Amino acid sequence: MEGDAGNTVHNGTGHRGAPLTGAPAPGTEPTGAAVILRVLRVSLHVGFAVLLLVALVRLLAGGITGQEWITLLLAVLLAAFYLVGTVLEKRHAAHRTRFDPRPYSAWWLGVVSLLWLLLIWTSADFVWLAFPLFFLQLHVLPRRLALPAIALSTLFVIGALWFHNGVGAPSAQAAAEPASAAPQLPMVLGPAFGAAFAVVTGLAYRALFLEAENQRLAAEELRRTRAELARTQHNAGTLAERTRLAREIHDTLAQGLSSIVLMGRAAEKALDDGEPAVARERLRVVRDTAAANLAEARNFVRALQSPDLEDGSLVAGLLRLCEKTEAETAARGTGLRCRLDVEGVPAELPAAHQTVLLRAAQASLANVRAHAQAGTAVVTLSFLGPDVAMDIYDDGTGFDPSALPARPDGSGYGLTSLRDRVAALHGQLDIESAPGEGTVVAIRLPLGQAPGSNAAPAPASGDRK
Repeated sequence: MEGDAGNTVHNGTGHRGAPLTGAPAPGTEPTGAAVILRVLRVSLHVGFAVLLLVALVRLLAGGITGQEWITLLLAVLLAAFYLVGTVLEKRHAAHRTRFDPRPYSAWWLGVVSLLWLLLIWTSADFVWLAFPLFFLQLHVLPRRLALPAIALSTLFVIGALWFHNGVGAPSAQAAAEPASAAPQLPMVLGPAFGAAFAVVTGLAYRALFLEAENQRLAAEELRRTRAELARTQHNAGTLAERTRLAREIHDTLAQGLSSIVLMGRAAEKALDDGEPAVARERLRVVRDTAAANLAEARNFVRALQSPDLEDGSLVAGLLRLCEKTEAETAARGTGLRCRLDVEGVPAELPAAHQTVLLRAAQASLANVRAHAQAGTAVVTLSFLGPDVAMDIYDDGTGFDPSALPARPDGSGYGLTSLRDRVAALHGQLDIESAPGEGTVVAIRLPLGQAPGSNAAPAPASGDRK
């Protein structure tokens, strides 16, 4: 049983943590220093047991009479008390939830020392137990108390040897010669050198323990850092995927469902007005829009590109989008004209660039249909060598990009999503609009940039949908 050792780091010898067994923390692999500490600890206990057993054998060899029974009882009590303390400490080291004996370690050492003092008073054979006790005192007591305790124990050893071999030894030689008034030189040098060796070894043990403890703390910190990093990366990945899905759903399914709702209302009105042909045409648009949204949903599940880009041509996809926009507005009776202009020599674009430009056109034209009350919308796709640009213009009512209110229904996400898409490709997004002057959404993307790179969001004047 070890307690406060006065170490700079008390894990194992004091108040803060692992016992001084050299045992690694639960769930960790033992380090080389931890193995050495364990070997030293086992050697300490084995040495104590061997010295106690040798003393008992010598005691029993001389016969048990009178005072020897008291000595035997004290030795058994010492062995039992020492064993109980070490077993409790070992159990706590293996399972931290079990009883922690360390707060009582000083009392335990006091009882062990008291039993040892009684034993050396009865027999000189037990004085050699002082050497493992020196190590216990170094580990259990703070250094300011351990060193005086070792010095005092050394004096007791010298005194016991002197008593049993000099003043208190009734031998023929002692009867023939008067007892020495002072201890012999070997009686002093032996215990003194033993105590000095114990102090030096104990300090080395302590330094080794501190090194092992620092390694254990560093390993635990590394494991915590790795776990925290893994959690952070997982959370970041989850958030990024949620953001991606929100963008995709808004630019495709949400816009499509909005069109279906509006066209459904228009079909109901046509039926109420007695115009079945008009209602039938609007229901056809509803069917086509629902089919397109179903294809988008299936592509989300398969993590594929938009169905409008399945043939690999952005120009073809934008042409279909313009035709779809004209058909939907015509079915509503608003008659928006939408055309596509291509400038420069069309070049093969990366899939990420095609997707961003197509989604930008979808979101912008959806805003035109829903808010602009425009008669004309023009999508201009320009191939500018190292860059590709797209402008979506409408001649509608326009708006003030800096004065858009937040919408409690959760809409108003379209241009925010578009800014994120463009920023992911190191692009630039500009919105030019004013009340009564129409709107231009301008996008410019550099070619050759990897998607997903860290980039600051491109500035935009506002968000309309």
